[in-house]
Amino acid sequence: MSKRDRTREVSTLTEAILESISDGVFTVDLDWHITSFNRAAEEITGIPREEAIGRRCSEVFRSSMCESDCALRKTIETGKPIIGKSCYIIDSDGNRIPISVSTAVLRDKDGKVVGAAETFRDLSEIEALRSELQGRFRIGDLVSHSPLMQRIFEILPAIAASPSTVLILGETGTGKEIVARTIHSLSPRSNGPFVAVNCGALPDTLLESELFGYKAGAFTGANKDKPGRFALAKGGTLFLDEIAEISTALQVRLLRVLQDHTYEPLGSTKTEVADARIIVATNKDLAQLVKNGSFREDLYYRINVVRIELPPLRRRKEDIPLLVDQFITRFNRLHKRNIEGISPEALSLLMAYDWPGNVRELENVIERAFVLCTEDTIDITHLPEELTMHTTSGHRQVDIQVDIRTARDLLEAQAIKQALERHNFDRTLAARDLGIHRSTLFRKLKRLGIKPPKARKKSGQSAT
Repeated sequence: MSKRDRTREVSTLTEAILESISDGVFTVDLDWHITSFNRAAEEITGIPREEAIGRRCSEVFRSSMCESDCALRKTIETGKPIIGKSCYIIDSDGNRIPISVSTAVLRDKDGKVVGAAETFRDLSEIEALRSELQGRFRIGDLVSHSPLMQRIFEILPAIAASPSTVLILGETGTGKEIVARTIHSLSPRSNGPFVAVNCGALPDTLLESELFGYKAGAFTGANKDKPGRFALAKGGTLFLDEIAEISTALQVRLLRVLQDHTYEPLGSTKTEVADARIIVATNKDLAQLVKNGSFREDLYYRINVVRIELPPLRRRKEDIPLLVDQFITRFNRLHKRNIEGISPEALSLLMAYDWPGNVRELENVIERAFVLCTEDTIDITHLPEELTMHTTSGHRQVDIQVDIRTARDLLEAQAIKQALERHNFDRTLAARDLGIHRSTLFRKLKRLGIKPPKARKKSGQSAT
């Protein structure tokens, strides 16, 4: 066989391989014009190769990287390949498709760079699986791995669908208003307003006018009508926080609204209809206040129709890594930063702390760390003294070591889940990615209680 024939045979074989693989492959010249486009690239983008070849790649893919972070451009400029970079493209129907891309330069027989090649993989199914997994730990703005919170997650949709008054109990900072907002967002009233009132922040006289509104001339300085919060919440939800702080006299007026769904603004003789779903919250023991005589028994029974008790953060410490990730994502967006995460040492200190201020205190700590952190990762030096002082407290060392192990297990579980998702839950490929033996991965899955779905079967392969 002549050299020309061998070259032609190799070229034919290469073309056959490129046509058979499930990853999209295309090449460009130095002017960014597409010079080849395989079958998978056609299927993923929805664009026939005859339309793609000859066009600039940015016109075909409309990728999130095209404008400022082009992987092909970086590869041609540096000569270095890029492996597994995540982004998205817009297909021919206008759909956003998540992909991962890898790039390499193309050289001629003399070693001169003549273009670049890119392979890309459709991650739509993996993203769908990831969303399904995350959905088990998220409802609205609430996130949790805790069995205590999972029980609440299970009943929230049913509570939201009902018109009943809801009582939310929990320590300060446990997220009572977030639960109230979640109930509102899941309810038939979600298109209406959500109006929140802190009953402990106002004196009784002001709180009464704030809730029910007033008519012009009702008192000195009332020059015009002002609608109250019940009126503003019409068609939506009224959230009364710190309900235990209102006086007995105001409790009587509130009881009438809950019973008759009517009220009268101050200075008015006309009865108004209260068309708002009521959710109340407190960090006090209302049953004990009823015994002491400082809270009306009839009002207590009226608001205690459906009760939700939020556990403090110290009873669900397994949620700390999840909450930290959520806060880092939020603050990255707000502050236009790109902090990647938190160091294991810093996370272990967060796990060792008792969090008297609960989730709100944790959020404040992460926001403070954001201000101080000038690197990619939040570390111990960015944490406040009340957390770092525990590292030298002798009687806490055993607890800290336990929490360090807990944090390590959580981080290890997260890494394993991510590796499984990257490889479509193929345990062999995930183990190789993690740099461990397949049997070691199986032991870790069992120890950490991870039960991933089986890998999807591919042609010629059995599920692992």
